[in-house]
Amino acid sequence: MKCQCSSSSNSSSGVDEKSVFSLTSSSKYEDYLGEKTKGDLNVKVEHLEAFGIDSQATIKGPMEEVARVEAEEAEDLLRDLGIPTPFLSRQSPRDIFCSRTLHLQSISAIGYDMDYTLIHYNVIAWEGRAYDYCMENLKKVGFPVDGLAFDPDLVIRGLVIDKEKGNLVKADRFAYVKRAMHGTKMLSNRAVSEMYGRELVDLRKESRWEFLNTLFSVSEAVAYMQMVDRLDDGTIAAQLGPLDYEGLYKAVGRALIRAHVEGQLKSEIMSKPELFVTPDPELPLALLDQKEAGKKLLLITNSDYHYTDKMMQHSFNRFLPNDMGWRDLFDIMVVSARKPEFFQLSHPMYEVVTREGLMRPCFKAKTGGLYSGGSAQMVENSLNIHGDEVLYVGDHIYTDVSQSKVHLRWRTALICRELEEEFSALIHSRGHRASLVELINQKEVVGDLFNQLRLASQRRTKGRPAQTLAATNLDDQELSESMQKLLIVMQRLDQKIAPMLEADGELFNKRWGFLSRAGLWDKSYLMRQIEKYADIYTSRVSNFLHYTPFMYFRSQEQTLAHDSYSY
Repeated sequence: MKCQCSSSSNSSSGVDEKSVFSLTSSSKYEDYLGEKTKGDLNVKVEHLEAFGIDSQATIKGPMEEVARVEAEEAEDLLRDLGIPTPFLSRQSPRDIFCSRTLHLQSISAIGYDMDYTLIHYNVIAWEGRAYDYCMENLKKVGFPVDGLAFDPDLVIRGLVIDKEKGNLVKADRFAYVKRAMHGTKMLSNRAVSEMYGRELVDLRKESRWEFLNTLFSVSEAVAYMQMVDRLDDGTIAAQLGPLDYEGLYKAVGRALIRAHVEGQLKSEIMSKPELFVTPDPELPLALLDQKEAGKKLLLITNSDYHYTDKMMQHSFNRFLPNDMGWRDLFDIMVVSARKPEFFQLSHPMYEVVTREGLMRPCFKAKTGGLYSGGSAQMVENSLNIHGDEVLYVGDHIYTDVSQSKVHLRWRTALICRELEEEFSALIHSRGHRASLVELINQKEVVGDLFNQLRLASQRRTKGRPAQTLAATNLDDQELSESMQKLLIVMQRLDQKIAPMLEADGELFNKRWGFLSRAGLWDKSYLMRQIEKYADIYTSRVSNFLHYTPFMYFRSQEQTLAHDSYSY
């Protein structure tokens, strides 16, 4: 199969879709079990003859054979063009991973958060300065902060603060605590078991548990865990009052909020954005593809107008063609959105009418408008789109992803930059994990034989027949010696397995292991939240550039415990 279009004609005009194709409304897509798989374009009857196809006839030959040949030729052409197939792209850290099947063709509007979504900050720089301001504010009210420094490796996204015990914990998908740290000291497995053996992490109890949803949580968590150490060693002055771990958390939170409210932190970032923002030249181009494919683009951020305008100018304008500005990309822009209330309630909406940020009340958003406040329902009504016609993209599991899905049934995408580092760590851990699995399998086989002999010994003492013929042929001494030998082997295997299990994931983070895992095979609580609320997830918005705006993202087969067969 050869591409027949020349580079010159392709660059100047492209295909006139309206003259060649008929359009099917997204609301009329044929679907199967609720999954829309049909595209919106149909070849017009008068153009079928150009391909030598009789509109009244069927394609000759078995459809499976025709499809196989076409797929093989398509793979060859994609390879020649340097474009990875959907199967190859799944092996890349820049892939878009799918939890729930999503057809972009059925999406009419794509909304974006800004901070850590459209704009990625240098975490060490941004969170480091937030930490510095937090500590300065704590010092002003009498807290001992001398000698403390920002340690970004102390925490990772997806951990949970236990405000009752002054701990930071990592839970598995069932909410059982698997690792824990008190202050800045990791707790032993025994201590974790004794402390949390009968307890589950329950995020509904907001007075106790605080989930680290986003990278913005890093500075607060580091400051809190360090101050727990100071509370434990008695260096916090008595005049600050009788503080418990929950009261200490509130004090740290107030200090950090002051840094944001007083504007010191954002003023510094706005004055030198190049020190804090990681530029992504591919990002504006990805959004341009979506806009030119007919998607309505929305910006919905909690940041105020002046900060949003400064950051978006810095991150977008220099990478856009033809003197475009960042505002030219979006159909509707909402600042100071007050998420998650933006998705839940209706607040007054104001139109930003001057570059200085002067606003006036309004009741309906218009294309190209910039607004403050309002609600998601106002946006839906203004664009005449609702529910699963909208895809919202953000970095915050709760504020962006779960609330837009739960309250509005919007489709959702989560941005998690750490996926790239974890993907690389998993690749480099393959040998370690393979060796570990082999040892565990060996122990399972040895352990099963030991248990069979143990059962045979138990039955023998009761005068009942052994379960296996081999055990029946052993006398008492042979049975005992065999069990002792097998037990020694298992103990030695344990001595090798235990440290290897502890080391699993340390290439990502030495304290907490992998972001998405809680143990060798189990998923972390964070990963369960992602799968539950995010239809797709990826490391950065510009990854959409490696796909088309018409992509059909298909979720992989979900294996079950009884899926022991293989294809």
